[in-house]
Amino acid sequence: MQVRSLGKTGLSLPAIGFGAAPFGGAYGAVSQPEADRAVRTALDLGINFFDVSPYYGNAEEVLGRALAGIPRETYTLCTKLGRYGPETFDFSPIRVKSSIEDSLRRLNTEYLDVLLCHDIEFVPLDPVIEETLPALRATQSEGKTRFVGVSGLPLQIFTTVLARADLDVILSYCHASLNDDTLTGLLPFLESKNVGVIGASPLSMGLLTDDGPPDWHPAPPALRDAAARAAAHCRAQGKSLSALALSAALRIPGVSTMLVGMPTEELVRKNVQTLSAPLDEELFLEVSEILAPVKNLTWPSGLL
Repeated sequence: MQVRSLGKTGLSLPAIGFGAAPFGGAYGAVSQPEADRAVRTALDLGINFFDVSPYYGNAEEVLGRALAGIPRETYTLCTKLGRYGPETFDFSPIRVKSSIEDSLRRLNTEYLDVLLCHDIEFVPLDPVIEETLPALRATQSEGKTRFVGVSGLPLQIFTTVLARADLDVILSYCHASLNDDTLTGLLPFLESKNVGVIGASPLSMGLLTDDGPPDWHPAPPALRDAAARAAAHCRAQGKSLSALALSAALRIPGVSTMLVGMPTEELVRKNVQTLSAPLDEELFLEVSEILAPVKNLTWPSGLL
């Protein structure tokens, strides 16, 4: 497994990170034995970075049980706070404290390697910068958190926060993919700040899949249509848009790890195979041409 450094943290992360959000059931039920097998297979294959959140249903509990008995020093753990439901947000210092304690209990651990403010574009940024982040920093001195940062969709949240606060890590999703690579334009700035970069949703929340996105996907119709044509083009050649999209995303320089949802052992093995296989350059160019009219087209999120 390829490993890459995460900014100034000193952490080395695998090129593929284990996204545990599916353990919460948002994409279909996942049994505890299935989760156990997926986690153990991931560890066997060198995927030892796990990302989760209280927002993802009972995913923290499922992941915590799957990691039970595994030496804590052998894996790196990231969770989040502040978002607890589709419209439920609380970044107050009091909730920071209780949320961390809840996550530690659910994950059966005494400390978190990375702790992120989750989807901060849904709330005013001033309190996050002036109150939430200092509260997170305080948890470092208590030994409950090693590194802190923020996550969200609009890229401008990162420049806004970093103009006024110090971060160890940011998590960006849906901006390092076949249809949208705008994160690459921000990477020099993030590197100048020595901030570690975690990527997520290389398939753009299901947009770049063989079966198409879920009904709730916020992509505009033009983007949906182009992705459907790209998937059909791949199928006509007996190939997979999902595999191509993941292969391309894993090769974006400057991103330390790319989180991928992996609820089953089969998916873990398939994703590792995708990493080790060469990029299909010809298919990449063909699909890029199909997506060119909608390249970097995104959707609004939160207050931005």
